[in-house]
Amino acid sequence: MPMLRECQTAIVARNVRWQGVVETEPYEAGWAQEMIVFLRVLEIEGAVAGIEATVQISPDGLHWVDEGSRLPLPAVVGGLSFVRLTHFGQYVRLRAEIPDDGACKVLVAINSKG
Repeated sequence: MPMLRECQTAIVARNVRWQGVVETEPYEAGWAQEMIVFLRVLEIEGAVAGIEATVQISPDGLHWVDEGSRLPLPAVVGGLSFVRLTHFGQYVRLRAEIPDDGACKVLVAINSKG
C-alpha cells in the first residue's frame, strides 16, 4: 500500500515591510523532500523593479549560505513569484536587499512535501 505524503504550508512573512537588507524567519524542513517558496507583494513604495530574493540554506539555523536559487520580487501589487527546491538540508529562508528609495510589504509562504 503506498504511503500518503505529508504536506505543510508555512507562512514565514505576513504583511512584513521589506527595506534595506531583509531575511525571512528560518523554516525547518529537514523532513521534506521538496518545497515551493512563494513570494507575493502586498504593497509597493518607490523603486523595487529588478530586485531578486535569494534562497539561503543552513544546517543549524545560525550559519547561512546562498543555495543558488533566486526569485524576482514582483514589481506590481498582488504579483506572485515562486521557486522550486529539492536539495535544501535542514533550514531555508529568503534574503533580499531593497534599495533605500524603495520598500514593499510581502507575504512569503513555503509549501513542503515529504
